[in-house]
Amino acid sequence: MSIRETLLADLTAAMKAREAGRLETLRMVKAAMQRQEIEDQKQLDDQGMMTLLNRLVKQRRESADAFTKGGRLELAEKELGEIVILEAYLPKAVDEATLLAAVEAAISETKASTSKDIGIVMKTVMAKLAGQNVDGKTVNGLVRSKLGG
Repeated sequence: MSIRETLLADLTAAMKAREAGRLETLRMVKAAMQRQEIEDQKQLDDQGMMTLLNRLVKQRRESADAFTKGGRLELAEKELGEIVILEAYLPKAVDEATLLAAVEAAISETKASTSKDIGIVMKTVMAKLAGQNVDGKTVNGLVRSKLGG
């Protein structure tokens, strides 16, 4: 079963079980999915769904950080709860050792040596890890630490 099908089945189950928080989050995902499908004029495949879900998780993280800084802890907790629900539909995140190996391989492959090469290395790493659950911010931090940026 595809991510899309699983999500829609879980939406129905959440409706029947009257799980308000989960239902609200899944409806938000469905709306975002439908907007993306209208924009692309085609149904999203698993790769498209992963991209969409990663974007939604990133938005929730940024919102949670902003709410925490603003002293709105109840809203930050809500956002973090939504992240947990969204991440259930994504594959397990790539571990740090794998990320480090990919960064080192990309640095040697591109012959990068200075902080000016960060963009090239980032592009290479993200291409190698396409289709996996990778946090770009973490990769960027690893690249910067290796290249001294």
